[in-house]
Amino acid sequence: MNGAVSDLVVGLLMAVLGLVGLFLAAGAVDDEIYIFGLGLAGLAVLFDIGIVKAHFDRREAASRAAPGKTAP
Repeated sequence: MNGAVSDLVVGLLMAVLGLVGLFLAAGAVDDEIYIFGLGLAGLAVLFDIGIVKAHFDRREAASRAAPGKTAP
């Protein structure tokens, strides 16, 4: 359960950083900040996808370890 809570907190923080990146890109005057903002948003999306994948991988591994039980 602790892993799920920490993944949620980190995922939400990365989502906020992704939104900050989008705001940076939207208000950019020069190309460097625009690219940085889009890169930050892309990194946040990929990181959150990785967290979701890891969650379902752990859930699948738990269901394979105990065939009669479902993972929470």
